[in-house]
Formats: sequence, C-alpha cells, structure tokens
Amino acid sequence: MTTGMRPVVPGLWAIVGFLVCVELASGVLQGYYTPIFSDIAEHLGIQDADVNWFEAAQLILSALVVPLLARLGDLIGHRNVLLISTAVTALGSWVLAFAPSFTTFLVGWALQGAYVVWLPLEVAIIHRRTANTGQQALLTRRAAAILVAGLELGVIAGALTSGALVEKTSMSFLLALPAIVVTLCFFVIWFGIEDVRGESTGGVDLPGLAAITGVLALVMGGLITIRLQGVDSLLAWALIVGGAVALVPFAKLENSKDEPLVDVRLLGKPGQWPVQLTAFLFGMSVLGAQIPLSTFARTDPAVGYGLGASAGFVSTLIGLYVVSLVVGALSLPLLSRAAGPRGALIIGCLLVAVGYAMWLPMHDTTTQALANMAVAGIGSGVLVAALPAAAAAAAPPDRTGFATGMTNATKTVGGAIASAVFAIALAATGSISGPEEGHAPLSGYLTVWGVCAGAALVAALALLLLPRDQLDDATRAPEEQLAS
Repeated sequence: MTTGMRPVVPGLWAIVGFLVCVELASGVLQGYYTPIFSDIAEHLGIQDADVNWFEAAQLILSALVVPLLARLGDLIGHRNVLLISTAVTALGSWVLAFAPSFTTFLVGWALQGAYVVWLPLEVAIIHRRTANTGQQALLTRRAAAILVAGLELGVIAGALTSGALVEKTSMSFLLALPAIVVTLCFFVIWFGIEDVRGESTGGVDLPGLAAITGVLALVMGGLITIRLQGVDSLLAWALIVGGAVALVPFAKLENSKDEPLVDVRLLGKPGQWPVQLTAFLFGMSVLGAQIPLSTFARTDPAVGYGLGASAGFVSTLIGLYVVSLVVGALSLPLLSRAAGPRGALIIGCLLVAVGYAMWLPMHDTTTQALANMAVAGIGSGVLVAALPAAAAAAAPPDRTGFATGMTNATKTVGGAIASAVFAIALAATGSISGPEEGHAPLSGYLTVWGVCAGAALVAALALLLLPRDQLDDATRAPEEQLAS
C-alpha cells in the first residue's frame, strides 16, 4: 500500500451500486425492442424494412451528442450531465409509447439515443471518485466490469420481458415499460450520486460543435444514401468525400482553441489514439454485425447455407452472446492482473478476431454458431468494460469525460460505417429485409465475418503501440494522482 493514500474509497461501492441500476436500464433499452421490431412495424403500419430508419436516426444523434455531453460533463459535472441525458432518454421513451405515426416514433427513437453517453459518464464519475487512492486505474477497471455486467443482464431482462408480453398486452403499455424504467433511473441518479462540479474551465466550443456536426452529417448522410441508392451512387460518395475533406479544417479549428470540443491533440497522444482506434474498429463488430448474424441464422438451409433457426433460437443465440459478454466483462480485473491493462485489451481484441474468424469455416450447425458467438462475446465483454477505463486512465483529470465519451462516439461511427458496408456486401436485389427480395450470397456473409475478424486483429496490433505502463497506477506521477 502506498503511504499517505487511501486504499479504500468510502461510499465507492454504494455509488457503483446506484450506477449499476442505470446500466440495467441501459441494457433494457438495448434488449427490449429487438424481439418486437416486427410488431412495432405492424403497430405503426410500416414495412419491416422501414425499421432501419430507427437505427440510422439514433446512430446519427448518438454520434453528435456524445462529444457535446462529454464536454459538458467536464465543465458542469458528470452527474449533472448524466441527469440531463437521462431526462432526454426518458422523454424519447415516452414519445415511443404514445407515438401516433412513423415520424413521431422516429423522433422519439432518435432522442432515446442520448443513453449512449451513460457508461462513459459513469466511468468518469468513478475515476474522479477514486482519486488520491493510488489505485485509481485498478478500481475504475473493477467498477467498469461490474457496470458492464449490469448492462448485459439488463439486455437479457429486456429481451425476455418484451418477448413474453408482446402478445398479452397492448403495444402502448408494452412500450411504456422502458419509459417507466428510465424515469425511475433519473431519480436513482438524483438521490444516489453526489453532485460534484467539473474540473475543466472555459465554455462549450460552439464553432467546433457546428464543424463536427457538419462532418458527421456529411459522412452519415453518404452512408445512408449508399444504403438507399446503392454503392454506385455519386451523391453518396460525394457526401462521404466531402465529410473526409472537412476533417482537415475541423482539426485546424480545434487545434487553435484552448478548450476545444474535440481535443485533437489529446486524441493524437500515444496513450489515447490506440484506444480510440480500437473503439472505432470494435464498433464494426459489436454494432455492425448483429443484424447479419440474425438474418444468417434465420435463413433456410435449402438455399445452400443458413441455420434455419426459429425466432426462439435466435433469442437463445443472442442470450448466449450476452452471457459471454458478462463473463468477459467480469474477467477484466483478472486479465489485467495477469497480463496488465494493455495485455487485457489485446486479449479482448484477439478473442473477437478469433470468434469471427471461426465463422469462416464453421457456419453449418447451431453448435458451431454458439461456439463462435461465445468466443467473440467474451472478447467483446472485455473491450466494452476496458475501453472507457483505459481512455480515462490516459487522460488528464479535466478531460476524463471527453476521453471516455469519445470511446462511445468512435465506436458508434465505426458501427455505422460497417453497417453500410455490410448492407452492400449482403445486397442481392437491393434489399436484405426478407426472402421475398432474394437471399444474400454466402460470400456476403463471409465478407462480414472477415471484416469483423480483420478489424479486431488490426486493433490488437494498434494496441501494441500503446505504452506498456500507460494504464498502470504505479507509473503515474504522485502529483498527477493527487490532481486526478
């Protein structure tokens, strides 16, 4: 034990307990709607394919609000921004319950995307709460693992609840349940988490916000256009190229500011860019590959591939994946102790790479599918818990909210790009929404798995460039620990 430093933080695990309740609510939101998307489409009188607009709207809003909310967290306090984002999420959830039309539902679904900043803000709260202990990074990793376990348990609870109730109650009541959960979550945060002001100074970089909004709007608009018009759309590629070009003046603008919205200099440091790149590449599999895995499992083997699985078995597949995520998240402290924090990240990436690579030769039976998803899920659980903690450990005290938030922002962008790429790879007759439009070629699924495996492997290689002791408490200067 380091002399003069507190090995235990009074009240820390009570705060973690309250934050676990928040992550349970987050998990409910992420698992509740998946089994009932077709029922929601029928309720709104829309085609199943139109449900894809919900994902697009939420990804766009998520990518835009995370940097803003993360910056506000460093300014006015992470707990206060957690309250704001929870209130917005609750509003969106209540809109879903009583939405009279597709457009209203789309707005509510987009607003609900504010929950994506919850986990980064929670990690930032814990990171600040464990300052001056000499064990800040260690305690943050342990708490993050518990939070992710709560998240994944919420996913399972949400999926099971909606699936069990969908035929037994009205759609409005069914959709009101997540809204009730999120509303209760607001009061848990209000009464359970202490209000501590942020350590950063200055204000919100509005020109930077406008610039990053423009960049993301161009890129996401191009990706959505590809999904709608195909890979040969000149408009789509013009939008994507325009977004890429716009990054240059955006970076110059942010570098010219003392308190930028997106700290480009910080992101370029050896302790940050491998972590953020890993989050981007990880998003390709954890966000981009789930729908292809579901459609592959449901495909009739009579077409030459597929598992011919029922919706019930797909739920089982998802359930096993989520359980493996919990196992991976809870194994993070053990892995970090055995291989070091950097080693744990690398092991997580390698497990994801192996899990998706296993799909290439092993995709003929349900047993093979379950084995593949279990391996990938354990690795994914490690990364979900480790990435925000790693970003916080490698950031200055007044930028922890920004650093942890950016792991979710980059993950979202990675998932959006992968989603568009996978849609192109799987397209047979311009759509993959159902067998009546034609089955996707097996080569498309092989492309999906190959990209996921390759992205995870590249992430592991990038993490080799992360300074070995960057994430260790022992290597941080005493004055830095005191200031954290």
